[in-house]
Amino acid sequence: MGARFFPQEEERELEGKIYWFLILLLAGLMLLLLRAWHLQVTKGEHYLALSENNRLRVVETPPPRGRIFDRHGTLLVNNIPSFNLYVVLGDIKERATVLRRISHIIKVPAEEINHRIQKRKNSDPYSPIKIEEDLTMREVAIIEGHGLELPGVKIEAEYKRHAVYGPMAAHLLGYVGEITHDQLKSEKYEGIKSGTIIGQYGVEQSLNTVLMGIPGEKKIEVDALGHEQQVVQETLPLRGDDIFLTLDHKAQQAAEKALADRPGAIVALDPRNGDLLAMVSHPSFNPNEISGGISTKTWQALIKDKKRPLTNRTIHGKYPPGSVFKIILSAALLDTKTVTARDQIECKGSTHLGDREFKDWKKTGHGKVDIHRAMVESCDVYYYEKGLELGVDNIAKYSRIFGLGEPTGIDLAYEKKGLIPTKKWKKKHLKEPWYPGETLSVSIGQGFVSTTPMQLATMISAVAGEGIWYKPRLLIKTRENLTGKYNEAEFTQGRKIPISTETLAIIKKSLAGVVAETKGTANKSKSDLVSIAGKTGTAQVVGRETMEFDDVTEAFADHAWFAAFAPVENPRIAVIVLVENGGHGGATAAPLARNIIEAYLEPRQVESQPIENAGFPLVPPASPREPHHG
Repeated sequence: MGARFFPQEEERELEGKIYWFLILLLAGLMLLLLRAWHLQVTKGEHYLALSENNRLRVVETPPPRGRIFDRHGTLLVNNIPSFNLYVVLGDIKERATVLRRISHIIKVPAEEINHRIQKRKNSDPYSPIKIEEDLTMREVAIIEGHGLELPGVKIEAEYKRHAVYGPMAAHLLGYVGEITHDQLKSEKYEGIKSGTIIGQYGVEQSLNTVLMGIPGEKKIEVDALGHEQQVVQETLPLRGDDIFLTLDHKAQQAAEKALADRPGAIVALDPRNGDLLAMVSHPSFNPNEISGGISTKTWQALIKDKKRPLTNRTIHGKYPPGSVFKIILSAALLDTKTVTARDQIECKGSTHLGDREFKDWKKTGHGKVDIHRAMVESCDVYYYEKGLELGVDNIAKYSRIFGLGEPTGIDLAYEKKGLIPTKKWKKKHLKEPWYPGETLSVSIGQGFVSTTPMQLATMISAVAGEGIWYKPRLLIKTRENLTGKYNEAEFTQGRKIPISTETLAIIKKSLAGVVAETKGTANKSKSDLVSIAGKTGTAQVVGRETMEFDDVTEAFADHAWFAAFAPVENPRIAVIVLVENGGHGGATAAPLARNIIEAYLEPRQVESQPIENAGFPLVPPASPREPHHG
């Protein structure tokens, strides 16, 4: 017989159900209220921003960078129009599909596009990410024509950095690129946003704050696909200030043409004030292929190139100076009165130290030589014997007086200081005593000695400039874009080298003899237009290079040097030429210096070349090398 319920029991059961129903209903209401509070109060600003981004957005507009001119007003770097492609991740629902379509249009692998996105991806999904520059008109037309199929994809007409003469002076002018993650963390770039284009190399980097300008801002209305409908409000960007470098366009072109396709470096300075007139490092690169954007594959190939095109050999390359170092030895010998101008030795082609023989480059010897003849004919034996009397620490002292062993201070990043050895240095770093035989090697610019071409350029410039050593100067003035006002760059006074006037006079006369006298090691580079003084150098390649060459014998050939200035009577240009593995300085490097000097000092009619016709000058093949020694 089934259970029976009495009316009172039924009433109590119903009241219990209603009670629990009300509890559940109240709990649900509480949850809804908490959720509403969370959305409106805690996350209110976030969702308001998302809502606004569906209609109104604030977009930063990059400023054109300041232009770069040479000392005469020749335009070297400017900005050209470019159609750039951006994606806004917050507007893209099917990313893989959209990126695949973009990849097909612009012919860039989807993996590379993804890589560029990951480099810029941040917490703001509505921040535009640039994925390609310099679209063709065909690509622009296709993308604009398929706008409905490409939500979150936009094209902006902006400016792209352009080196007017391509690879010319690339290591000096440098290139630009997006700020990196590491740079964003640096105090130096405080306040700069992700995606901003900054200078990454050369003067583009060192003078970035002058060149980069102030970004603008525009408030735009967008549709459901993120496409711009109208500009609501806009603040225009302010272009960066222009800069005028000490570089001389004519001298630079002559130096580029002289070195041609040979690896090496050339530096030309004005000995009267330290102005950098020309700076060449080969192999080089084209800044126009790097600035703004470059594929990962291309960049990796560039930095792994065994010929090191990105290395600025003028300040990053460290080389034994060879016989150019004899200028330092001569100054030290005369100034310490270790020798006089009349003292002579007999050179028979070699000298002995213990049971070791140290040979001169001239097997038959030079006969009786004083310091003048030793410099003119580059007599090794003279400097072996007198360098040993002088001692390595005295050699080091005078090397530093002329600026060797320390960075010159030129306003370019990562300058190397080279090495000027001492007894103390060897003991500290190699845990060994100094041996007399090592002094003989140092005396002719070999052994542990290493210098940069820029250091040797300041050294020969100081000799030419009556003993005044100048820090190389790059900037003459700036021009404010807003006002047109010119601001002269700060000039650093040179320092007087503590060498007597008599000593400098003897050295300069000897250097003039190197070119002018019949037995001078650079006699075949004498100019019919101007008097030239200089010193040849042939430096042995110590240790094997990591570079690959088609001709292995060339890889281990001597480096060819020539340090020069002109006119002898009133010097206006000082030049250092290095040809890597070029053989003898007198045959290879000296003719190049003569060509640069003649091009710079001949009657000048400097004109700015129109941008549309500007291009990197063609360079002839290297002339056959003539055997000689320096």
